[in-house]
Amino acid sequence: MRPFDLTAPATVEEALAEPGTPLAGGTTLVDLMKLNVLTPSQVVDINALPLRGIDTSDGLRIGALERMSDVAAHPGVYPVVSRALLQSASQQLRNMASIGGNLMQRTRCTYFRDVATPCNRREPGSGCPAITGSNRMHAVLGTSDACVATHPSDLAVALVALDAEVRLVSSGGSRAVRLADFYRLPGDTPEVETDLRPGELISEVVVPRLDWASRSTYVKVRDRQSYEFALASAAVALEVQDSRVVDARVAVGGVATVPWRLPVVEDALRGAPATRESFERAASLAAEGARPLSHNGFKVPLLERTIVRALLELTGGSDL
Repeated sequence: MRPFDLTAPATVEEALAEPGTPLAGGTTLVDLMKLNVLTPSQVVDINALPLRGIDTSDGLRIGALERMSDVAAHPGVYPVVSRALLQSASQQLRNMASIGGNLMQRTRCTYFRDVATPCNRREPGSGCPAITGSNRMHAVLGTSDACVATHPSDLAVALVALDAEVRLVSSGGSRAVRLADFYRLPGDTPEVETDLRPGELISEVVVPRLDWASRSTYVKVRDRQSYEFALASAAVALEVQDSRVVDARVAVGGVATVPWRLPVVEDALRGAPATRESFERAASLAAEGARPLSHNGFKVPLLERTIVRALLELTGGSDL
């Protein structure tokens, strides 16, 4: 880790005036600094800022500095959000990591984290060795010739399914951005990962009220039971009346370069009977446009099965 200066502002205004890299829980930033992937000369400890609070009175509002474990345990938080958090990292990390930091975490691509190898996200124009190299954990959706790294956040997948937005503050004011629009596809500029502008901070996450999201879940398939990133995951909320699907929200993770909303699957579910057959038919549309690599073609059928499993879990069907 290279030397750096540390400041700890007491107000949002003071923090926004600092030119350094924000530090909240530090569970991602410190790791990357130790690896010399990130080498900020100034770090701004933002933990004293008043960016906390959880409000479930009308939808869901979460302060950016709330800890993951506190949000997961809070009564009234949508099940899909709580379950996504509880399946993230370890208990110790969830006790430290902030909501804003979780949404801003960087990819776990091994090439990105190894400064001895090329990586277009870390060093634009240097190449993407994952495309022809070790790519079992990499994306099949939203990829480009410049980057195939998956987005690592479980929470972001759940929030995208629920149409959440992030509130961003700067010295010039504030703005709101849908989380689905906040993350950028890699295209030719994979180093630009989000819509966060210089001098901005995430202040809170806002989820609109969705009463039927009380029937929601998050299913995560991974190589081991805990402390592992997803091979495929599905965040699903479902409204069912008289054994038919009235409405649905579906987003997936572990398979795409950004949290991946699936409106085509949602449309196929609406009006359909709540049966395994209907769920399988809808899920078969999930991987449209997929570009499997040499070692991750298994993610296409795995993605479909993961969605069906989540739907069956919500409707009392048998597991896959």
